[in-house]
Amino acid sequence: MDDRLFRNAMGKFATGVTVITTAVNKEAHGMTANAFMSVSLSPKLVVISIGEKAKMNEYIKESGKFAVSFLSEEQKEMSMIFAGQIKEKRNVNFKWMDELPVIDGALVNLTCNVHNSHVEGDHTLYIGEVTDISLNDGNPLSFFEGQYKNIS
Repeated sequence: MDDRLFRNAMGKFATGVTVITTAVNKEAHGMTANAFMSVSLSPKLVVISIGEKAKMNEYIKESGKFAVSFLSEEQKEMSMIFAGQIKEKRNVNFKWMDELPVIDGALVNLTCNVHNSHVEGDHTLYIGEVTDISLNDGNPLSFFEGQYKNIS
């Protein structure tokens, strides 16, 4: 099976849009990702998937922790900034939780300590133990067939 067929098939799975962040030497780093899921209630664990060649992979290894912000439908531009789709420099004002940057106004912000990691194929799966959560009301920004979608 070719790579395009696989990508097209995976694009049929509607996902939320998150920004994964961490801090190294108090400097914020972030990337857009839709590869996120909850794993366990006890302990409270989540997993993110980061490409082996992504700079974020090294930042998380160095910091030993990460945050996940679930974006609202009003935060498409924020997703585009961290996906590298907007090239001009933009100022992002982070909110800080547990010494980690998170996206202000996101539906959910959660902070995690790296509990475990596994290299699988061309990605590293980071299992994070959740240390803090904040919630906001709103509708999620979604992604389907390679495009942003709003769920009303």
